[in-house]
Amino acid sequence: MVMTSKFLSAIRRAVLVVVTVSVAVVARPEPAHAQEILLTGPLAGAPAVRKQKYYRKSRFEIAPTATFSLLDEYQREIYFGARLQYNLTDWLALGAWGAFGAVKINTALAENIQTVNAQRRNADAARRQQAGADPRPGLDIVRTATNLGPNFTKQLGSIDWILAPQITVVPFRGKIALFQSIFADTDLYLFGGPAIIGVTERKDCGPKAGLDCTQAQSFSTASGTRFAPTFGLGFAFYTSKMTAFGFEWRGMPFARNTGGFDNHGAGPDNKFPDYSVNEKDREFKFNQMLTVSFGIYLPTSYQVSE
Repeated sequence: MVMTSKFLSAIRRAVLVVVTVSVAVVARPEPAHAQEILLTGPLAGAPAVRKQKYYRKSRFEIAPTATFSLLDEYQREIYFGARLQYNLTDWLALGAWGAFGAVKINTALAENIQTVNAQRRNADAARRQQAGADPRPGLDIVRTATNLGPNFTKQLGSIDWILAPQITVVPFRGKIALFQSIFADTDLYLFGGPAIIGVTERKDCGPKAGLDCTQAQSFSTASGTRFAPTFGLGFAFYTSKMTAFGFEWRGMPFARNTGGFDNHGAGPDNKFPDYSVNEKDREFKFNQMLTVSFGIYLPTSYQVSE
């Protein structure tokens, strides 16, 4: 019995050693080998894409544009302009976009503010006329005297014109189908660059400007220039050898005073009103726009790959 037990133990140890060695051999990493596949016949040496249309390569683009501001607080704007650029390759272009603000439409918020403002001023004028001996304005007028003039819509800030040199990169291109019967070549492009911006804002007033911010003339506006980055993305849909429709979203962040209010200037970090309106009252705005364009490419015919 003792010999049998020792014999079985030896067998188990031997089996364990064999299994361990087998697992180690199987798990040992092997060097990888790549096999080169040589194409023969008509596909030998053929490019990945044949007869590809280069809509942009070595062509000028002239594109009239209509641009609409988005997410406006007090005033919506419509701009008319154009984009001019030269496409160095089918995926890289240098150019510029410019636009002029032709139409300004007050938002419902601006109209409501002016309605309440006019009601308060009329009621206060009637009260003062009846009082006779008390010519002082009412509390509602005093509290808003620095921020609201006779016509709120006349003190609003706006973006008047934009000139933006930009680089355009086209990372994606392809074809879309509408109703499985209309097909159009298209591409998605990204653009960015600096922007020179003409703005209108309420003129400076306060002790330093020598103009009381409660006086009627302090609510007039003045023109200025700002500099900001601009960037966005767009789609181009090619309708012929030399034309394309385009849609763009554009961002242009910079600080401005859209309402003509005394927002900042006093207290810790200038967080409180200081009875003055100046550059301290500008607040950061992520200005957004949507552009529709009609591009014309010259020369009138595109290049085609082999």
